[in-house]
Amino acid sequence: MELPIDHFRLLGVSPSAQADGILRALELRIDRPPEEGFTQEALIHRAELLRLSADLLTDKKLREEYEAALLSGALGLELSSKREVAGLLLLLEADAALEAFKLACKALKPPQTPALGSGREADLTLVAALSCKAAALQEQNDRHYESAANLLKEGLQLLQRMGKLPEHRDDLEKELNALLPYRILDLVSRDIGDQISHQEGIRLFDDLVVKRGGLEGKKVNNDSGSLNQQEFESFFQQIRKFLTVQEQSDLYLRWQKVGSLDASFLRVLSLVADGFSHRKPERIKEAKKSIKNISLIGLDPMPIIGCMDLLLGDVSSSEEQFLQSDDDGLKYWLKNYQGDFLGALCEYCINWLQKDVLPGFRDVDASTKVDLEAWFSDRDVQAYIERFDIKRTKRIAKAGFNFLSSLSPEGLDDSESINELSSPEEELNKNQYSDESINKEYEDEDIEKNSINFLNDRLLQTPIISKIKLKEINSIFQKMLSVLVKFRLQNNLLLIIVIISSLGIILSYRNRALNQISTDIKAVDNAKIIEDIENKLVDSDSDSDSDSDSDSDSDSALPSTPVQLSEEKPTENQIKSLIQDWLINKASILAGVRTDALDIVARPTLVQRVKEQREKDKTLGQIQKINVNIISFNIVSQTLKRIEIKAKLLYQESVLDSSGKIISETTIPSLKVTYILGREKETWQLVDYISGS
Repeated sequence: MELPIDHFRLLGVSPSAQADGILRALELRIDRPPEEGFTQEALIHRAELLRLSADLLTDKKLREEYEAALLSGALGLELSSKREVAGLLLLLEADAALEAFKLACKALKPPQTPALGSGREADLTLVAALSCKAAALQEQNDRHYESAANLLKEGLQLLQRMGKLPEHRDDLEKELNALLPYRILDLVSRDIGDQISHQEGIRLFDDLVVKRGGLEGKKVNNDSGSLNQQEFESFFQQIRKFLTVQEQSDLYLRWQKVGSLDASFLRVLSLVADGFSHRKPERIKEAKKSIKNISLIGLDPMPIIGCMDLLLGDVSSSEEQFLQSDDDGLKYWLKNYQGDFLGALCEYCINWLQKDVLPGFRDVDASTKVDLEAWFSDRDVQAYIERFDIKRTKRIAKAGFNFLSSLSPEGLDDSESINELSSPEEELNKNQYSDESINKEYEDEDIEKNSINFLNDRLLQTPIISKIKLKEINSIFQKMLSVLVKFRLQNNLLLIIVIISSLGIILSYRNRALNQISTDIKAVDNAKIIEDIENKLVDSDSDSDSDSDSDSDSDSALPSTPVQLSEEKPTENQIKSLIQDWLINKASILAGVRTDALDIVARPTLVQRVKEQREKDKTLGQIQKINVNIISFNIVSQTLKRIEIKAKLLYQESVLDSSGKIISETTIPSLKVTYILGREKETWQLVDYISGS
């Protein structure tokens, strides 16, 4: 047998080692033989090989000749058959486990098969078991999990054929089972072109979950060495991003059939993700049907069903579902939303899709901002909703949207009507549900009147927007309607798109004025806030050509200066007022308003942290508009030097660029925060705060 190793590695010394170092290494290796149960004959031959290597390397002339041979390309050591077990053992000790395993397997097969029951057979089998385990561990450390699994399988087959070492067979089998999650991750994460490996990974993943008793792990034995539930959930999140939405949906359906409630809910999300990303509203309809049959503890399905109804164009049903929710935080957020109810539903739906539905699929881009207008503008979505919701379309038309049918899109003659653009299927539906009174209800001369009434009723109910010229808004609105006519929308989807688009136009018109207004996060007189904003709008309207630097640190709109809290035992209202002062002044700084009032209520480290964040935003040409309301406030502990408070906040944040364009928005209906107050030099200040606790 030829061992793929030189005398230096066999002895475990450096090629530059001197004679005394070589002799010390020899002594240590002989004094520490392996204890795994090798025969005495194998251990004697091992010691002989070590001495031969040491003799060669300590003889100056022999060593020079050997080193010259190595430089010439000579590799490997020739061993006699009686010393092959010892050589394989030393090869294993030299961290060449894979080579030792391959050579041991070869020696156990014909024509080199040892005599049955001989010491050589026992030693070779033991070397094979030990080297197999060590080689698999090396492959695992190199993240070659499937290769490691194949080695363990080969070792198990060898030991089963030899009928020896049952305890080592158990060890290899446990190693193979523990390797399963890593194998799955290895297989499914490979290049998409390797479909054989990908599908094998999915099969193994399916088997793993079924054996665990579903995603909940109902059949997991904590003593078996398998993943605990927390470890499995982390592993599950890693696997998801390598699977398509269809692959996940199929898996969830299978696990749902074996009783996994978590899989039932995840299948609902996968159906919505598939439907929204690939413009398949029928999948959302299927998801809505499925969630009604799920009863998960702690799950409030009403907002989810409401979002699905909204995506399917049923606004009234969506509103009903949200109002039936038992979530107090959601109710509070809806009640205090700065806008109409439909706008709140749209924002909630967008956040739900962006954060809970779309992430975690290989073929769904969750980084793109959710666009409901693009969803409702899609022809497949329009056709589906019109096909399954004709009766509601008719009711909406009676309610006042039929004036759209009189508008001709840009590029068409006035004599051409919208109905002439309908498909044969739409004509059939139109004739089936025709109502001559509807067609005659709104004539051409009523278009302008109905448009203005719609704006007055839906968009101009607040003093803020009423300051903007109606004529200018109506002009923009009419242009938008002509675009919508091209989509031939004649149902309640129009309400969604008109409101979202119109509000977007209006908001962009008044951004320059609003950028100068500091967001108010304290419970103050709403009338005073509206009056200040209206004044800003009037100023902006009178000087629309002047440029405004939305990211400059303005001295205007400063919040009121807080009063130092010096009482030895402050009341709850005084403590709450200090927290509110912190929130107000922090928001003012991040909105670009210069103020030193934060130094009164907070320690320098916190103040510096806020200022650093402002400098960072300023460098990026951004500002943050923050709106926070305290929902609940509870003093946990209070001493003469320290006060701990737990609060729930309604948190809304918008990041705007220098032109006032919104870069990102964040809304947290119920943010938990722990505040720590400390007293130093008879003054109470905020020392620290911990979000999410």
